[in-house]
Amino acid sequence: MGINPDIVGRVYPADETYQVGREKIREFAAATKATSRAHYDLDAAAELGFADLIAPPTFAIIVAQRADAKLVADPESGIDFTRVVHADQRFTHHRPIVAGDELVAELHVDQVREMGAGAMITSRAEITTTSGEKIATTISSLLVRAGE
Repeated sequence: MGINPDIVGRVYPADETYQVGREKIREFAAATKATSRAHYDLDAAAELGFADLIAPPTFAIIVAQRADAKLVADPESGIDFTRVVHADQRFTHHRPIVAGDELVAELHVDQVREMGAGAMITSRAEITTTSGEKIATTISSLLVRAGE
């Protein structure tokens, strides 16, 4: 089965909440070698006007990939995860992610483009707080290689 082109326009609603914690921010910052003190130290974050630690910009990938997983797991999509290559990721931030945020993501399938026997799938995750405040928009492109 190939990629189902009918998934374009499909929306996977926000449902699972991600609680942003201080230690998760610190661990992510250390793993990505982010050096801003505001990722590690409450006083440094407060000096910048934030109530708690701020996450590195790429921290949004954690929430976005949880949303992407719904698409990949959808049997109607035709995606074989063993054949997926993450081709591109872009972020538009509406405000920094801060420890204590409760985030959700709604996933939109924006494009399926055939490439030989494979396909490129472009999706967009709209990340908000549980109260609806816009946090980030991520655009992800997945290349699904053709089967043997």
